Amino acid sequence: MADRGATNRAMFWRIVRRLLGANRGRLFVILLALGAGAAVTAALLNLQVDAQRRLTTEFRAFGANVLIMPKGTSAAGSDTLPESTVHLVPVNLPSGRVAVSTKLYMVASVSGPQSGKSFSAVVAGSNPLAILRASPLSSSNTAARLNEPAPLPGQVCIAGARVAKQIGLQQDTELVLASGDRRESCRVASFHQTGGPEDDRVAIGLRTAQRLAGLPGRISAIELIIPGTPGEIQSFIANLQHLLPDADVRPIRQFTEGEAKIYNRISGLLTATVAIVLLLTGLCVMAAMTNVAMERKMDVGLMKAIGGSMRRVLRLFLAEAALLGLAGGVIGAAAGIFLSIGLGKAVFGVAARPRLIVYPVAVALTVIVAILSAFPLRRLARIRPASVFRGEA
Repeated sequence: MADRGATNRAMFWRIVRRLLGANRGRLFVILLALGAGAAVTAALLNLQVDAQRRLTTEFRAFGANVLIMPKGTSAAGSDTLPESTVHLVPVNLPSGRVAVSTKLYMVASVSGPQSGKSFSAVVAGSNPLAILRASPLSSSNTAARLNEPAPLPGQVCIAGARVAKQIGLQQDTELVLASGDRRESCRVASFHQTGGPEDDRVAIGLRTAQRLAGLPGRISAIELIIPGTPGEIQSFIANLQHLLPDADVRPIRQFTEGEAKIYNRISGLLTATVAIVLLLTGLCVMAAMTNVAMERKMDVGLMKAIGGSMRRVLRLFLAEAALLGLAGGVIGAAAGIFLSIGLGKAVFGVAARPRLIVYPVAVALTVIVAILSAFPLRRLARIRPASVFRGEA
């Protein structure tokens, strides 16, 4: 029995090889259609996966996406949290490291001794101070970049664009901050201009702000930059709320919701395109398989005449379709991943990173399309050997 099974398998694959070489021109067309479909599918899937990483990276560059504040208050409120709260925040996640910044907000008198002008402005104490994205007001100044260490954080400050304009500040100008009978001075290291409320603030080191406000060891808020997808961020927020029952953990919704909406639209568009490409590939292969079925009536009639069951005959043609799908998928998916690198550079301005998970998915989809496209071969089940030999089929 074992020898008979081995003989049957050897004969099975021998017939499959003969089928693949029977009409090389038509089979080449099928292989070309499957390869092209696999290439486009792999390119779009790789772009879809890379778009998620790209959007996550770009949105994190805008700043914090989660705030931790005292319960029932806003970041600008008078309530504060103990500074030790920051040590309860997990910073190591599977998606990356969480960037943490502690804040203390107050209203203080801001004046420039050189200009003699003074007015009240919001002062934001920050640790680390350089977590704020700063940009110079003139091209001769050097911008402070995200998470760069600031020199002497207790003695430098970052002035908002509108604050600098009202007082007439220049880089390295001394700035005097006063709150009641407490006074602090700092040197303007750079300016930040975002178009938001930060332009009306003066950012200083957290310890300087605590001395100025008379609130040692207290903070107004904790800002977090959490890497990951919107779903991962929401899960982190839920877990963090359990860890900090005495604080409010709030997402900055214009970032988290904006990221989710943009990615859902891109993902939906690319998924729909992949589905259309696979459908068109299947129709092309199905049309070619219909012609193949017409050409192989004599072969099928002969197989049935010598005792071959229809189940085994169909298995031969399905194996042929699966092999064509596998060959087209392996070649096309590899080409598609390299194609996505150029497409990513054209769409996002940066080359897409090849994702290995895309390769087996694209190959598997191509094999499935090839097998489903062999549906016209079911017509061979109705062939009668006698009719074929008489030339009636």
